[in-house]
Amino acid sequence: MSAILLSTPRRAPSRLLIAAAIALTLVAPAALAQSKIEQQMSAEQFKAAGLDQLSPEQLSNLNAWLNRTLDSETSKAVVKAKEETRAQVKHENRGFLGSGSREAVVARMTGPFNGFARGQTYILDNGQEWRQDDNADLPGVHLDAPQVRITPSVIGNVWYMAVQGYNTRAKVTRTK
Repeated sequence: MSAILLSTPRRAPSRLLIAAAIALTLVAPAALAQSKIEQQMSAEQFKAAGLDQLSPEQLSNLNAWLNRTLDSETSKAVVKAKEETRAQVKHENRGFLGSGSREAVVARMTGPFNGFARGQTYILDNGQEWRQDDNADLPGVHLDAPQVRITPSVIGNVWYMAVQGYNTRAKVTRTK
């Protein structure tokens, strides 16, 4: 199951693209906030809600409050979306140089595992691909879709793969 990868590693979408997408999804509600409630509701809805009983000043105050509330909630949603996106990108880029995440990867290999071999590419069920960079071996092992744990070294950007049930670890580099 050795493979040579000629393409560059696929990265997650840039933060700028993600931020732009978030901003676009929030533009429509913000645009609605600028219009008055009486323009957003039908006459029947407006009357059914009892809003026709309000004085012009009360209606103006209600519109101002709704706009402030929507602006506040929109700002909170943007902050939350940015935080979630940042965490997701960091999680998905584990193993790449400069990803910043030191969280272990626990997944299953897709297909059979017949021991470690230098240059071997291991494809995981989470879509990640890792290539073995050292001479670690695990002779006589034949497993189907074993669970693996890939952990970072204490110092540097080196990652090690271990197959569940075995102590041997192979030095690996993430390629996809």
